[in-house]
Amino acid sequence: MNFDLTEEQKMLREVVREFSEKEIAPLVGEMDREEKFIEGLWEKAKPLGALGMGIPPEYGGSLSDYVSLGLMAEELARVDAGVAVVYGAHSLLCGNNIARNGTEEQKGKYLPILARGEKRGCMGLTEPEYGSDAVSLKTRARKVGDEYILNGTKTFISNAPIADIALIYATLDPSLGAKGLCTFIVERDFPGYHVGRAFSKMGLRSSPTGEIILEDCHVPEANLLGGVEGKGVKQMFSGLDVERLMWSCLAIGIAQAAFDASVKYAKERKQFGQPIFDFQMIQDKLVAMLVEIEAARLLTYKGLTYWDQGNFREGRMLAAQAKLYACEMAVRVTGEAVQIHGGYGYMKDLPVERYMRDAKVFPIGAGTTEIEKLIIASYLR
Repeated sequence: MNFDLTEEQKMLREVVREFSEKEIAPLVGEMDREEKFIEGLWEKAKPLGALGMGIPPEYGGSLSDYVSLGLMAEELARVDAGVAVVYGAHSLLCGNNIARNGTEEQKGKYLPILARGEKRGCMGLTEPEYGSDAVSLKTRARKVGDEYILNGTKTFISNAPIADIALIYATLDPSLGAKGLCTFIVERDFPGYHVGRAFSKMGLRSSPTGEIILEDCHVPEANLLGGVEGKGVKQMFSGLDVERLMWSCLAIGIAQAAFDASVKYAKERKQFGQPIFDFQMIQDKLVAMLVEIEAARLLTYKGLTYWDQGNFREGRMLAAQAKLYACEMAVRVTGEAVQIHGGYGYMKDLPVERYMRDAKVFPIGAGTTEIEKLIIASYLR
């Protein structure tokens, strides 16, 4: 396997890094403190291509390959993973799913406006009573004439407070099991669509998270994703594979930022007349952090490479492995970063405590650690 990045990928990484440090970094403290996404970052992301990073170029997006997509996600997360989630929920969870599963009419109608950032997207899967057990969703879809009537509540949805277009998973009939699950493209101004409460979170505070409430929501038949009933499970799981790999990239970005801050601090902080970097216990922590980050990166980008090659079976297995390892790794690495910084690491004056708060969601979202283990075990049967 060739581990070298192309010149285009290297250039992309540098451009996204420069954008993140110039445009996002000065606003991180304010967004974390006030728990808000600053609107100007939406407009500034348009020339970068971040709003179309999951959408093919023929529809106005910037998706060239999934490795490049991972590089963009990682670099954004090194500065603020919450902002990366805002862009990703829009372009990946919504736009990329439509690109992979939509009809030509759906792609032509929705992908260009999503890629240009004229409309904001999200994906509504999780419900108050169901997350990983997606086949048991309570949201119902009932066919009436040339439209579907949707009823249900989606919760913990990234971008819900700001989204104009939501991909909503609903079942036609619980007795049908997986065969009854469908995906619908639902616009915010459809009758019966309501934005529920916004949540206050421990981390990723620049990423708006909330509820979507559907009360006799009228959705045109033409907005059934793919145009065929009963394809929701396939559409959902293919989307989750991409989401898990991107989630892994975000976790790596956070861990890399925590590691870089720790190395810098260890070289500057002096105790007993010398930098604490010279102490073997500190070196032990830093080495372990570095090795874990690199191991997670290799696992994740191998999965992205398989996805680019169309090797979806192996890619799915690697997506679960990467999600399991990288997200747990981020929790460990950011915790060690706080430990290396000592009392200063616990204070909000430095970013490492934010890294630790942000990292905690990664073993939970996009499939818990426990679910990833079950997926991996299923391949061993």
